[in-house]
Amino acid sequence: EEKYFEVYVFALSFFLLFFRCETCSEEEAKYRCPRCMKYSCSLLCVKKHKLALSCNGVRDKTAFVSVNEFTDLNLLSDYRFLEDVGRTADAAARHLTMHSPTTKKLLCCLRNKARKCNIDLRTLPVGFTKRRENSTTFNGMENKFYWHLKLVFPHCHAEYTLKGVPDDKTLADILKPYIDPVESDPVVCQRLKIYTASPQSDVQILMKIENRKQNSLR
Repeated sequence: EEKYFEVYVFALSFFLLFFRCETCSEEEAKYRCPRCMKYSCSLLCVKKHKLALSCNGVRDKTAFVSVNEFTDLNLLSDYRFLEDVGRTADAAARHLTMHSPTTKKLLCCLRNKARKCNIDLRTLPVGFTKRRENSTTFNGMENKFYWHLKLVFPHCHAEYTLKGVPDDKTLADILKPYIDPVESDPVVCQRLKIYTASPQSDVQILMKIENRKQNSLR
């Protein structure tokens, strides 16, 4: 055991001596640049190597790592990198300067058209997910709204999103591809078999009342 211990100490000493500062080549290295992996001995040498190599000292989170060298730390780094990207994208979407006057003008026009049709159209603040996903539009040539609908089937824990639904389309026609025993899609029909097997008179269509407290759902 003593022999193995002595060999280990010698090898470690040699390892430390081997890494000299790659800027001055005189002192023992104390720092390693996360970006270019250069060894430095002091803050002065760190600044010199950044200036000489145009290095910013920030680790490249997108650098290639082979499968053989990929570890749990690399996986955690990738996960945090994706989280940072998501936060940055969300912050950009919330920034008011990212929304052009044209978008505001179209939204104002949409509200005015809805008001003329006796529709109380309300929009969520900038940055909300539902606001970004909403695809409701108004066709001036046809004088018709095309709505963004979300169908929720609570008994089957299923949700379906419909885009571009014209305002003159009846609820019966909208629901045919989902709960009609004959015209519905076979895969969807199987998932919503509680609804397709029930008489149409037993199926209720409700809309959620908005502007209520979070735990008060009607």
